[in-house]
Amino acid sequence: MSYIGRTPIVGNFVKLDAITTSATATYNLTNGGVAYFPQTANNCIVSLNGVIQSPTSAYTISGSTIVFSDALTSADSIDFILVLGDVLAIGTPSDGTVTSAKLASGTTGLIAWQSVQTSGFTAVAGRGYPCNTTSAAFTVTLPASATAGDTIILLDYAGTFDTNKITLGRNGNKIEGATSDKQLSTERKAVQLVYIDATQGWLVSAAANETATAIEPLTYSVDFLVIAGGGGGGRNNGGSGYSGGAGGGAGGYRNSFSTETSGGGGSSEASLTFNPGTVYTVTVGAGGAGSTSTSNGSNGVDSSISGTGITTITSSGGGGGGSVDLGTTKNGNAGGSGGGGGGNQNSTGGAGTANQGYAGGNQTGNQGGGSGGGGAGAVGSNVVSSGNGSNGGNGLASSITGSSVTRGGGGGGGGYSSGTTVGTGGTGGGGDGNKVGGTGVAGTANTGGGGGGGGGDGTPGNGGSGGSGVVILRMPTASYSGTTTGSPTVTTSGADTILVYNSSGTYTG
Repeated sequence: MSYIGRTPIVGNFVKLDAITTSATATYNLTNGGVAYFPQTANNCIVSLNGVIQSPTSAYTISGSTIVFSDALTSADSIDFILVLGDVLAIGTPSDGTVTSAKLASGTTGLIAWQSVQTSGFTAVAGRGYPCNTTSAAFTVTLPASATAGDTIILLDYAGTFDTNKITLGRNGNKIEGATSDKQLSTERKAVQLVYIDATQGWLVSAAANETATAIEPLTYSVDFLVIAGGGGGGRNNGGSGYSGGAGGGAGGYRNSFSTETSGGGGSSEASLTFNPGTVYTVTVGAGGAGSTSTSNGSNGVDSSISGTGITTITSSGGGGGGSVDLGTTKNGNAGGSGGGGGGNQNSTGGAGTANQGYAGGNQTGNQGGGSGGGGAGAVGSNVVSSGNGSNGGNGLASSITGSSVTRGGGGGGGGYSSGTTVGTGGTGGGGDGNKVGGTGVAGTANTGGGGGGGGGDGTPGNGGSGGSGVVILRMPTASYSGTTTGSPTVTTSGADTILVYNSSGTYTG
């Protein structure tokens, strides 16, 4: 059939199944045997005994039942019930006539753009948000209830995500399969996020100005104190006229906390940036062995922090102290801090490592005493009087654990005879020297203190061992993952959590 103008669109007219009457006013409504629910009595045409009934007065609709005003009998006949269509139902809209404003938020694939956001908010699916972080960083919290296909777009309105980042709060759902928040920190970034399922959560379906990844892990700053093992003390090898052994140098001392300095007069270093989920390896160096021969004490072992995405922090083991070998120059070993010069000749202290520790002391003029090992905070003392050992260099104090503790002292030099004075270890774990064949005192464990020099005067006196090192990490408690190996001691100070590693282990960001 031809029409003038548009073809009429037929409504959803439904003729319901026939009904057999009985002595009741209420009857079930079905269409093809399935319960049917007209919206109101007004969109139903009901013929009873050949007469069209008046809606709401002659009958009402209740769910999928029709209720007549009076009970019928088996002699009555419900000729038909015709439902004219849903209330306010519309036909097929013309092309290009439906705008996004007419669609419900969250409609898959369609985005309703919002006004510029300048502070934290909870995003709604189906919306796009220009975010202006010129004044401050803020958090965009993703919806707690999400279904597959929910879409959100975030973009950098002012090109400031690189200076003031957006944090993506996951709000109980995963982001890229991970149970951690993410961030947007690249200038002029735009990211489209789509919720997939409970396993992967929100995934990036499109991004602009992306580099390696569209969204980055939520990084955080971690302060550190890394101290290597201290050097072992030198030995006196017996015989008339033999001097005391020299003290070992302290382990290298590197520090980023507050304005406190690193060893050797170095300034505080930059803190590390950790990524959630990345495993960081902590190595704690052992102290060097004290000498039991004409060789110098052994150097301490390096301590370090390493992991993907950070520059490895390594502190060098302390230098071993010079031993006594009659008529032979025995310079101290270089190290984080240098070992003292030994022998009864003109022997010099070993050099310290820049920004980690100081040099060991010198033995000049055949004085007979052992010189002090270098410390993180001061050089080892030179031998200045005949037969007397000199002191180790002092260490440095740090409050990274919440209270001030001094570490990294150099070992003291050994004395010659019973009437001489031994060198004392530097503050911060340096071991004292000994005399008359006595073994030097070991450096204190987990301070990186140098071992003391062995005593002289005819009887061999071994050097003391260096103290083991320590690695300390301090981070915001809100970022602390709680995942470690190596059994670090975990404490808190203010808003921070502190991990003290007295032996090697790992931390997962």
